[in-house]
Amino acid sequence: MNGYERTLAMLEGRPADSLPLMPITMMFAADAIGVPYGRYATDYRLLVEGQLAVAEKFDVDQVSAISDPAREATDLGAEVHFYDDQPPALDEGNSLLADKSRLESLEIPDPLKSGSRMFDRVQAVALFKDKVKGQKWIEGWVEGPCAEGSDLRGINKLMLDFTDDPEFVHRLFDFCIKTALKFAKAQIDAGCDVLGVGDAAASLVGPRIYKEFVLPYERRLVQGIHDLGGRVRLHICGNTSRVLTEIGTLGCDYVDLDYMVPMDAARKQMGDKQVLTANIDPVKVLRNGTPETVTLALAKCFEEAGPNLIVGAGCEVPRDTPIANLEAMRNFARKRI
Repeated sequence: MNGYERTLAMLEGRPADSLPLMPITMMFAADAIGVPYGRYATDYRLLVEGQLAVAEKFDVDQVSAISDPAREATDLGAEVHFYDDQPPALDEGNSLLADKSRLESLEIPDPLKSGSRMFDRVQAVALFKDKVKGQKWIEGWVEGPCAEGSDLRGINKLMLDFTDDPEFVHRLFDFCIKTALKFAKAQIDAGCDVLGVGDAAASLVGPRIYKEFVLPYERRLVQGIHDLGGRVRLHICGNTSRVLTEIGTLGCDYVDLDYMVPMDAARKQMGDKQVLTANIDPVKVLRNGTPETVTLALAKCFEEAGPNLIVGAGCEVPRDTPIANLEAMRNFARKRI
């Protein structure tokens, strides 16, 4: 089986020849082709080149258009700092919606506008389609409601808004979902197989706020992507242990868990059919460990999660991870059926 066939078989509950291998590689991929990360994140051709290089070297089953969380925010007019060899970053102290009233005048960007950062990602997906469609799983990316809301409002202000102005939060998240779905449609039309949904800030709120504010909008986003003909990979950085049951109700095709989430608890609370991604510690185990520690950690994930498992790490593969440790990850995936 090739990477596309292997992944599709798992998601459809059919036998596959091994576990899919889908680590998130961004800075690692830029380094693989010797370009500064600032160029990788702003030139879709370099992003595609880096992803293809890593996929070929390590037999990775997917290629991904993920690079940073600031694409939608940039095109909406947020202040974003760009660096030579680091990811773009939002200016927290000068957030676009420091004045909440600006939300009423915001318009959803056109993801096909020439020169925009959203269009750069769409172009990456289209180039992936030309290069690997039907051979590798193609992943697009959008920001979830809490993540994008934080990008626009500022994460500290948003955390206060949940209590001080809940109605504003609902309006903000509604806008974020509409923006994400428009961006998702453009990427699906361009050829992606799955939309990664990054909602990192969602791990910072407690269960009550998650259930009241975040869960309904994540559900709308997941259902909306499914209605567009796409699949969903949910990626929430941080400890989501207190809302695993709720995440399991979203209907995501697969769910990433950060390394601090117990895999056995996730399996128990999310059910046997939910496909999960292995969540070994990307720094302590993957970057600073050995092939043996990587293999042991993945074996523990497999033991606790069972066969509905995609091989990966709790978050992005660090840029200076030893080659042998990535090879150990590949070898583990290929030997498991």
